[in-house]
Amino acid sequence: MFPPIPGTVGNKQLLEKYLHLEQPDDQVMAEYVWIDGTGEGIRSKCRTLDFEPQKPDDCPIWNFDGSSTYQAEGSNSDMYLYPCALFKDPFRGGKNKLVLCEVYKYNKKPAETNRRKTCKEVMSRASDAHPWFGIEQEYTLLDYDGHPFGWPKNGFPGPQGPYYCGVGANKVYGRDIVEAHYRACLYAGVKISGCNAETMPAQWEFQVGPSEGIDMGDHLWIARYILHRVAEDFGVIVTLDPKPMEGDWNGAGAHCNYSTKEMREPNGIKAIEEAIEKLSKHHVRHIKAYDPREGKDNERRLTGRHETSSIHDFSAGVANRGTSIRIPRQVAEDRCGYLEDRRPSSNCDPYAVTEVLVRTTVLSEQ
Repeated sequence: MFPPIPGTVGNKQLLEKYLHLEQPDDQVMAEYVWIDGTGEGIRSKCRTLDFEPQKPDDCPIWNFDGSSTYQAEGSNSDMYLYPCALFKDPFRGGKNKLVLCEVYKYNKKPAETNRRKTCKEVMSRASDAHPWFGIEQEYTLLDYDGHPFGWPKNGFPGPQGPYYCGVGANKVYGRDIVEAHYRACLYAGVKISGCNAETMPAQWEFQVGPSEGIDMGDHLWIARYILHRVAEDFGVIVTLDPKPMEGDWNGAGAHCNYSTKEMREPNGIKAIEEAIEKLSKHHVRHIKAYDPREGKDNERRLTGRHETSSIHDFSAGVANRGTSIRIPRQVAEDRCGYLEDRRPSSNCDPYAVTEVLVRTTVLSEQ
């Protein structure tokens, strides 16, 4: 049973009759989506187009008030939205679109939290390596009071153990949101590849990928936007905080599975091991790139407990979930495949994560 939704008027079902009103063929609603000045918050606003865009460049550049999104001063607040990826809108249906945008400042330079620009440049330089990514996005559902959804209000659920991939009303909370999100992502064109209940009750995970190059960041950001919108409909909050509950509870990460063409080919284990050796020499650089506060968020999560490595040390191993880098057992047996970087936090910017992985392992930047 989901709670009443604060801030709404009447019953959500009333909206349905308006959504079923006939929409003119030459009028398309385009929801522009962007990352705000926190580096993890998502904003959006809608405009009408008199045609159906087929690619991002078809959509006009737009603007917004950056002083209200932590991105500009009030005295010079105009920021620009440059469309960069296009998806179907699962909330409005029809020809309507979600338009993912890069943010640029008044002087047409990228905003500080526009990590996409440099990521795309790096992916172009490394295109011959065909880098593939798959990110496992963990998140936690909360009630409006900030307490995990479904938890007793004056206590705690039983210890971790029965909840991971659990089944049953006493083991999982909020499955309706997860199912709705999955279908909405498929409709939108997001390359979502799976989902499961996680180790802490009210914590879930969905996976996006494999995606090549810049697509990884584009698809994960839109998947996050859709998740927040779906949860909004159910009157539940989604948090990407990497350690939402202190104590003997798992944190939330965004493990990044990564490979290059060479790693995926026969005997690619050699290329995997070479990449791990390069990663071992740049642990601090990666930790700074793996959450919006350059490691401060991950400090609460990467403790060496609850299936994490220590934030202070680099480690790698086969099938070991307590390491920085895990080589799946099947990869070790096949001697080719991919590696899993378990360090990125749940609130990471996937553009920053994928960019630094390619800089270190493909471009060999020191």
